[in-house]
Amino acid sequence: GHTTGPSLNNDKLYKFAYSAEVYVDRVKASLQKSAGYRISSGVDVNLLWRNPDNDDDQLIKVTIRDVQVENVNERPAAKNVFKGKSTEKIIGKEYLAALQRPIVLELARGKVKNFYSYENEPGFTQNIKRGLASLFQLQLHSGAAREVDISGNCNTTYHVRQDQVTKIKALDSCEIEKQGFTSHNQILDVTTKATSATIYVLEDSFIKSIKAEENYVLLLNSRRKTGAKIVSKQRLELKSVQAGPGLIAGKQVASVIKTLDSSYVAMTLVAEPAKSECKKCPSLSEHWQSIREYMYPEKLSKAEAARSFLSFIQNIRKATKEEILQIIRSENKELLPQVVDAVTSAQTPESLEAILEFLDFKDASTSALQERFLYACGFASHPSEMLLQSLTATFKGDVANEEIRETLVIVMGALIRKLCEREGCKLPAVVEAKRLILSRLEKAKKDDDVRMYLLALKNALLPEAIPVLLKYAESGEGPISNLAATALQRYDPSFLTKEVKETMNRIYHQNRKVHEKTVRTTAAAIILNSNPSYMEVKNILLSIGELSLEMNKYMLSMIQDILHFEMPSSKTVRQVLKDMRAYNYDRFSKMGSSSAYSGYITRGPDVTSTYSLDILYSGSGILRRSNMNIHVFDRNAELHASQVVIEAQGLESIIAATPDEGEENLDSFAGMSAILFDVQLRPVTFFQGYGDLMSKMLSATGDPINVVKGLILLTDHSQEIQLQSGPRASTEFLGGLAIDISGGMEFSLWYRESKTNVKNRVAMFIVGNTEVDSFFVKTGMETTLEVETALDFISTVQFSQYPFLVCMQMDRVESPFRRYVTKYESLPSGRRYTAKRGKAELLAGNEFPLHQENSNMCRKVFSTKSDSSSSWF
Repeated sequence: GHTTGPSLNNDKLYKFAYSAEVYVDRVKASLQKSAGYRISSGVDVNLLWRNPDNDDDQLIKVTIRDVQVENVNERPAAKNVFKGKSTEKIIGKEYLAALQRPIVLELARGKVKNFYSYENEPGFTQNIKRGLASLFQLQLHSGAAREVDISGNCNTTYHVRQDQVTKIKALDSCEIEKQGFTSHNQILDVTTKATSATIYVLEDSFIKSIKAEENYVLLLNSRRKTGAKIVSKQRLELKSVQAGPGLIAGKQVASVIKTLDSSYVAMTLVAEPAKSECKKCPSLSEHWQSIREYMYPEKLSKAEAARSFLSFIQNIRKATKEEILQIIRSENKELLPQVVDAVTSAQTPESLEAILEFLDFKDASTSALQERFLYACGFASHPSEMLLQSLTATFKGDVANEEIRETLVIVMGALIRKLCEREGCKLPAVVEAKRLILSRLEKAKKDDDVRMYLLALKNALLPEAIPVLLKYAESGEGPISNLAATALQRYDPSFLTKEVKETMNRIYHQNRKVHEKTVRTTAAAIILNSNPSYMEVKNILLSIGELSLEMNKYMLSMIQDILHFEMPSSKTVRQVLKDMRAYNYDRFSKMGSSSAYSGYITRGPDVTSTYSLDILYSGSGILRRSNMNIHVFDRNAELHASQVVIEAQGLESIIAATPDEGEENLDSFAGMSAILFDVQLRPVTFFQGYGDLMSKMLSATGDPINVVKGLILLTDHSQEIQLQSGPRASTEFLGGLAIDISGGMEFSLWYRESKTNVKNRVAMFIVGNTEVDSFFVKTGMETTLEVETALDFISTVQFSQYPFLVCMQMDRVESPFRRYVTKYESLPSGRRYTAKRGKAELLAGNEFPLHQENSNMCRKVFSTKSDSSSSWF
């Protein structure tokens, strides 16, 4: 009548054969070629005691013996790391002795109520025993239960059919101390899927055989072909039942255990953390010396720079504050910025303390390094509250350089957003930083201060900041109003309330005051992008024809782009276009050179990336704003990978042209603003004021101004996995970007031509390392991907006639793409087996097709160029 749990017979010794296997490989690969190992042994089980008051409460003794370690797959002798080594040699004498010391389990209704073992045993051997002990836990009726075993406290479901029991463990429900972190954006992150199933076959009310299998699959979200799997299998088979020792008499479990061996201690069945020490690892400074040559500024668009950056971060994460400071203090000016990038990206308390001790914000001479530090903070993959706290304290203190002070608060905005996205909005440091930005903005008198706090809000994207942004968008002066509007444009449309849309409509239609073109077009874009009503779309379409020439053309282009690119509002636009008052030749045949266009860069099974390019000119042919965006999407997330906006105003006087309505009194200005990986950077000014413009024009070399240069950690995923057979697995995916973005603007009064050029040079390196660590052997797989590419965007304008000629070109150069997979098995002695496979290919370069009008114009521009060059003599 033992209906609740398996039961052992008295005076019998059950002899089992046990094996635990581990495999590591690519997700789709067959296990025959995987890296891994097998531990096999005999297991003896006998009943020690049965509770006289309750048959279902029993103590059993489990002993591991005759341990063997071997390859999980057949290997030729030369590739077998275990060849010619005895088990004692592989595992080590004391570890083997510990492994073969018996454990005692108290089974109550089939569940492991107590696990008894010896104290001070190595964590590794203890976990292997826990993995074996967890197999003896089962129930003999179908149903769900919460169970504690080696994996933690987990949801478990049993299905019972006659003598077969299937146990399914939901690994994602297990409560166990978790270590590791993930990237802040899902597109850059890694997805983990885990399954565990055990099948029991019973005979004579006890176990005849057990087969358990656990699978972990890790996939890189941006390229799901890249990933890893870990498979852990356990088998226990009954070989014979022999006469065994008799029972121990006693009423209480405690007294029985004491009689058996007073050294036994009751322990948790949940695995304990166990990590093997690295014996021959280089020190941080030795590692730095080996990669130093790849970190010079001129090599920053090479994949080797990104690879070195990632390996440096991995080593910094294990280093002390003193070791880190030693490198920072001894390095030269050329390499220091790259060291700062890596130390800041490591994001450990030690690395943060080291860099803050090194940087002195009261000293303006090191402002370039301070800026590199701040941007690396802005791009942090999993920022801590401590980081935001440190920046807030720095901002409140003395900051010598005004631009650094501005960058500080802009980056604080980015950290507020990242912490809020991780349920950290109520943390004291976040609350304080939010209060600081909002209250100082309220008190700000100078335009520069207002701008600085608005840029911080453009990064923070706080719902409570929307009313403030609306106020500045509608009543602020030109540049301020424009900045507030572009901040609102970054919010998810779900946050844009009726009040926001009413304000945007007032700005676009100039109901209360005259606004600049740049602000009005941004307002129109917000309306059209946030589920516009029929009337809103109709009013915008009816306004086309009443606007200045170039704005007419720009708005038309925006509407056509919504239709061509099938944006969410395209259905409403199509309905409105059925009305002949909105859609007629007079409205849709406006001349001009401004344009808006979107297209695909890549369309893949995992992620899709799009570009959008819009250019707005003033009536005299001078650029007012060019805006280039790259977005990356997957099924559930979006990443604003980059935005480069070049703005110019008040330049009409140079070519003696008439400014547009409402723009007569604008100060001469040109500058550039960039967003990189969802972080708004501090805008850069090319020139401010007429005098500055003339001096720069006369001395202009057309040399590009560097906007961003550095190393960015994008993917940052680290996870510890406790396998149910005992060993611990760890997986780490890192993705780094070496980036060099520059932009320039050239003017030729002689040819009446201007040229803007934005060069994006990028090298990306991703490394994924998945390893299973059992103190005596490590097995794993490393996957790497690398690509180097450059994206150039050039726009040429000839304003010698109207409509002036504009030619835009967007080119991607030929890009080398390489990927490698290395599987390995290694012993602490240094003996190692590796198998490496790789593939290298060239991704063809291409020129992105912009709209047809642009192609026609480019032909004209280049034909007039060849004419003008031959008409000198």
